[in-house]
Amino acid sequence: MTNNAISLKLVQALNKGLIVSCQAPADSPLHNPLVIAAMAQAAMNQGAVGVRLDTPTHIKAFREQCPTTPIIGLWKQQLPGCEVYITPQFHHAALVASAGADIIAIDATLRERPEGETVDTLISRIHSELGKLVMADVDTIENAIAAQKAGADLVGTTLYGYTSQTKHLSPPGFELLTQLVQQLTVPIICEGGIASPQMAQEALKLGAYAVVVGTAITGIDLQVKAYLQALSLSDQSPQTKA
Repeated sequence: MTNNAISLKLVQALNKGLIVSCQAPADSPLHNPLVIAAMAQAAMNQGAVGVRLDTPTHIKAFREQCPTTPIIGLWKQQLPGCEVYITPQFHHAALVASAGADIIAIDATLRERPEGETVDTLISRIHSELGKLVMADVDTIENAIAAQKAGADLVGTTLYGYTSQTKHLSPPGFELLTQLVQQLTVPIICEGGIASPQMAQEALKLGAYAVVVGTAITGIDLQVKAYLQALSLSDQSPQTKA
């Protein structure tokens, strides 16, 4: 089977499916390769079509357990003076690829990148030197169009609401999703802010190729914080008299 045929089969395997993002804060007990791998395997056992994993260590730990599962891999890096943090440079992508990822997710916004790299050159090098597909995480229709032109294989709404240009907006980016489906030809992945099965269903109805869900399924740390905050606010409200 040719590389193109393998890539096509990989992307087709994601169609209309649930991709589970298995990540945890660095200071969480869940940020353990074996724990992340177990969460990812549990997701696959229940019918997920793929997983999205951060860091080469976590990717490698899961790949060793599940040799054929589609993995969207990334490596979040906070670099001095740089807002781009999802697989910002080629050497990060190379380590993600060598760990076992099939698709490499990158920040594909047109913000300034470290060492003068561009989205175009990064996608081109990932294709030519690593032989991997690229998922372009974007925040706006303009950046999405530019990412497709640069050769991205998939485009995700991942950064909607998380950049200075979109910080006033709250995910899920259903409006952006609709624009992407209408104006792009590559598969569109809805990611970010999907908090219920009903919202995931709505994303597919709007034309998403697949849906990524993270915090609502695997984000114990953030979920507990949200519940405690809600309970605290409830406790502060005036008590109803009998």
